[in-house]
Amino acid sequence: MSNISQKLDLRQSQTLTMTPQMQQAIKILQLNNVELSEMIEEELAQNPLLEKDESDQDREGDDTEAYENDTRDDMAQEFDEAWTGNESDDKSPREDFDAGSSMANIGAGGNHSFDDADSSFENQMSREVTLREHLQEQLHVAFSDPRDRMIGAGLIDLLDEGGYLREGIDELAERLGCKTERIENILPILKQFDPTGVFAADLKECLALQLEEQNRLDDPMRELLDNLDMIASYDHKKLADKCGVNETYLSDMIDEIRTLNPKPATLFDHLVVQTALPDVLMKRLPKNLGGGWRVELNHDTLPKVLINNDYYIEVSKTAKDKKDRQYLDEQLNSANWLVRAMDQRAKTILKVAGEIIEEQEAFFLYGVEFLRPMTLKDIAEKIDMHESTVSRVTNNKYIGTPRGILELKYFFSTALGDGDGAHSAEAVKAKIKNLIDAEKPGEILSDDKIVEILTAEGVDIARRTVAKYREAMHIGSSVQRRKQKKAELSE
Repeated sequence: MSNISQKLDLRQSQTLTMTPQMQQAIKILQLNNVELSEMIEEELAQNPLLEKDESDQDREGDDTEAYENDTRDDMAQEFDEAWTGNESDDKSPREDFDAGSSMANIGAGGNHSFDDADSSFENQMSREVTLREHLQEQLHVAFSDPRDRMIGAGLIDLLDEGGYLREGIDELAERLGCKTERIENILPILKQFDPTGVFAADLKECLALQLEEQNRLDDPMRELLDNLDMIASYDHKKLADKCGVNETYLSDMIDEIRTLNPKPATLFDHLVVQTALPDVLMKRLPKNLGGGWRVELNHDTLPKVLINNDYYIEVSKTAKDKKDRQYLDEQLNSANWLVRAMDQRAKTILKVAGEIIEEQEAFFLYGVEFLRPMTLKDIAEKIDMHESTVSRVTNNKYIGTPRGILELKYFFSTALGDGDGAHSAEAVKAKIKNLIDAEKPGEILSDDKIVEILTAEGVDIARRTVAKYREAMHIGSSVQRRKQKKAELSE
């Protein structure tokens, strides 16, 4: 029989309580500038005490003071003392970079002026026709039956970004709720639409439709389309035998294939792809200021918010109801926490980015071959923060550098070797690519030869690792490269 008893113990332990405000600070930290701008817009709509600073004051001062408020109440002091950067939840060479562009005012309140080219009156007068609209115009001409038009419109909506219709007849019939025979009757007509090649099921059919339109789809060309993979291997002699032609005629056929459009939908792709907007900028300091680099936040994509204390005081005087006063106090507390969280976010990002730049200075000066191996833990230990904080800071955030816009995560890579002889995996990839790019037609390097060269340079690497890196960069084997060089010389 077991003895059951009660006793009273006194124990001392430490726990970290994640308050809602601290959770908000962590959320703000992991947002990039564009995402933060969207969040700020929502807060501005909900909190009457917050307002956006539209002043054009000089922002070249200390970035860590960008969000300083004139009044530092007890709550602000409490936030500064509570935040350490170690908060973690388990759920969780060109000249200086120029951020100026027609998109630079995104996230900074927008630009409603008609002075810029993007919103000029002339550009508002006309609009480019989309692929969908272009195909629907042809659809109404090709079909008179409303049901056929409806099915055709459904098939147009199922085209992928290249203009292909990847699903089979049975799947399409089930999706559109019609018989397979109807799909089989409609598809051949749709495949005659402009641009030629749309509605094809794969690359082979897309090219065949274009060749058929040019009356060039003969038997040798059909055989070539059946063996498109052999073009990449540069085994032209074997491919010529399959097609029943000589190598000279085969070369002409391949040239003809290369003039075709493998993605016909791109002819109507008028969207301008916007490059990533940098959250942080690094600029070279002049020699009279000591040289080196300066790191600052990209204020063009970062909104500045202020607390309207005058409005709070004015409204507080007229708020007689306890519920109204409580609402105002809650909004003021929320606004204070938001401003302080943004201030702390700025300090943390600048601290992490500054340490990354210091660690990878050789990369910025000399190129990717000098990229040092580095982990999140390395940076966290140097700036005395939690590794998860560094992860949040670097995730989905970009830095504008003299070598282009790069994701902060780019600078973290595994190491090959130990100690002082360690090399970054990205740096080794760059060395391999440079060696292959410098190959002469009669001196193609095998993977073993690349290992030998890298070993002589102090890079301890295995042959299988060279092969893995080469394949990751979509570079063929020495046999494939030799055939490619030979084919290029014969052309």
